[in-house]
Amino acid sequence: MPNGSDRATDRNQRKTPTPMCQHQPQCPTAESADRDAAHVVVRHPEQGWSLLCNGVLLFDDTGELLPDGRIIAPHRAPAGAFTAA
Repeated sequence: MPNGSDRATDRNQRKTPTPMCQHQPQCPTAESADRDAAHVVVRHPEQGWSLLCNGVLLFDDTGELLPDGRIIAPHRAPAGAFTAA
């Protein structure tokens, strides 16, 4: 039967997050400007979102929810912004 110190050690080990990205080279972090270039690990097109390996939730409207809870507003180019010259 584990003693009290074993339980405390188990709790401390669980608090350390395991990095989701196992790619080499590693994908951009959630804090990087190019964070949406990370690999998709879960895709739910019927719900309009994907989970990237850096922990970012990427929405179809290009909005993002970062792992720390920050919200990045959609940054899609406005309709008609790309016109033929």
